[in-house]
Amino acid sequence: MQAIQSTHSDIPRLTIPALSLAAFGSAISLRVTDPLLPRLASEFGVSLGQVAYVITAFSIAYGVSQLFFGPVGDRFGKYFVIAWACMACALTALLCALAPNYPLLIVARLLAGATAAAIIPLSMAWIGDVIPYEERQPVLAQFLIGQIIGISAGVLLGGFTADHLSWRVPFFLLSFCFVLISLTLFAFNRRLPARALTTHRAEGSAVRRMFNEFSLVLQRPWSRVVLATVFLEGAFLYGAFAFIASHLHHVHHLSLTRAAGLVMLFGLGGFLYAISSRRLVRGLGEKGLVHWGGLLVMASLLMISLAPVWLWTIPACFVCGLGFYMLHNTLQINATQMAPERRGAAVSIFASCFFLGQSAGVSAAGWAIGHFGTTVVIAIGAIGVLLVALNFARLKID
Repeated sequence: MQAIQSTHSDIPRLTIPALSLAAFGSAISLRVTDPLLPRLASEFGVSLGQVAYVITAFSIAYGVSQLFFGPVGDRFGKYFVIAWACMACALTALLCALAPNYPLLIVARLLAGATAAAIIPLSMAWIGDVIPYEERQPVLAQFLIGQIIGISAGVLLGGFTADHLSWRVPFFLLSFCFVLISLTLFAFNRRLPARALTTHRAEGSAVRRMFNEFSLVLQRPWSRVVLATVFLEGAFLYGAFAFIASHLHHVHHLSLTRAAGLVMLFGLGGFLYAISSRRLVRGLGEKGLVHWGGLLVMASLLMISLAPVWLWTIPACFVCGLGFYMLHNTLQINATQMAPERRGAAVSIFASCFFLGQSAGVSAAGWAIGHFGTTVVIAIGAIGVLLVALNFARLKID
């Protein structure tokens, strides 16, 4: 974080790490149910494809809610809205933990997705407001360390509890963590300089501006390319990723704890990207990052789906995380420039497309698994991500 301090000394030192901590909680909430799917299917007496709706419900609510939180963040201040969203996440995580049956768990996951929706997109938009473009991609990568570690921690926590504890335990822990994170963010919000509170702060009706601002974003041809790309990226990547732990459990007969531990390597690959992002950006450029990111994701997912022994998945999960963040972080940096004058709305519609893509991908994959199995579904995801990446690189103008 030294680069932030050298040119932005009026921003409190731990302000962005606090946002990264919020992203950590959001990512755990998103991915904790992936390795829990077999346990939940057994607990509630439904199929693996049906129980995948706990992921789909979260992703749909997360994606749709972006359309609301972007303008609200522009109106009331992004950092302030993120702090309140974390407090709301504490409540919805508690509702998940207390859900007495499968339908109410789906409802609770819908609410959890809606409340978590503000955290990562508004954090990215706030960073875009206060960090110059030439410094922004490495700073965004450093911020995303929280999300990266949260994905790994969520998968590992879900796998461990599926084998050894009640499935409700992770949600109780999440609720407690979100309370602490929220209090931390409120404390930092009071210490922010005026420019970090009022940059691009909008006035007037949030509903009217929501339609006006999203219309403005969608009128720009490059914005439509970025949004379509991230939708398809989310569909292909997470349609495969959500079932990796289940694939390892059923095909290679690993415990859910061990399967989740292997999937956790995805986050370590992302962490490698985060700490080496400056060097990779300088060496490869945006097109190079997209090309190589797509190739690495394809190769690793194919290795996971076709591996004759589970040991192959150790390097594959790690490389998948590295490739994904090379690709996705480049899409994120483009999203922060789609409409700089209303960055909250622009980044929110970007995140909305990403998570609606995830929900569509997981839903389609859940159906396809019943007909073709996890091996075919993960392989389709691999090829899809590569095609999406190559098309974006082809259209990208340096």
